[in-house]
Amino acid sequence: MKAINQIDELDTPSDLKEKGREKVAESLNRLVADAFALYVKTKNFHWHMSGKHFRDYHLLLDEQADQIFATIDPLAERVRKIGGNTIRSIAHIAQLQHVKDNDEDFVSAHDMLKDLEGENRKMAKHMREAHKVADDADDVATASLLEVYIDETERRTWFLFETTRD
Repeated sequence: MKAINQIDELDTPSDLKEKGREKVAESLNRLVADAFALYVKTKNFHWHMSGKHFRDYHLLLDEQADQIFATIDPLAERVRKIGGNTIRSIAHIAQLQHVKDNDEDFVSAHDMLKDLEGENRKMAKHMREAHKVADDADDVATASLLEVYIDETERRTWFLFETTRD
């Protein structure tokens, strides 16, 4: 029986150029890390929400967390579809994430929502940057996937912005 190189077991065929695939995979892995980190941050604020608008904010953040979580698997699977390797651990997420963790014991509802607004705004920016990388690599499928997620992220940003207006 022929010995199989374990690395070869993960090879995925693609007609995209190797250098472009590597850049796309790298940018997508950062988005996967950011999505995990933003999901946890959003759930943290969801769990620790308090105040007179508790129910509305609690439900808003739960809805947004679910939407963020729903992006993780398709982004990671896209990395694999183009032959890359994706996130393997919490430590790997921490190495790649742009999202700033918040471990404070107490954060006001207003500050939670403003923090998440800023993080979602940055997430949309990073998605647009990844879209450019995908365009440069002629990776239409990744660009198309990101277009939907950019729109969803901008919607989350808009809702958070409008919720915190005085």
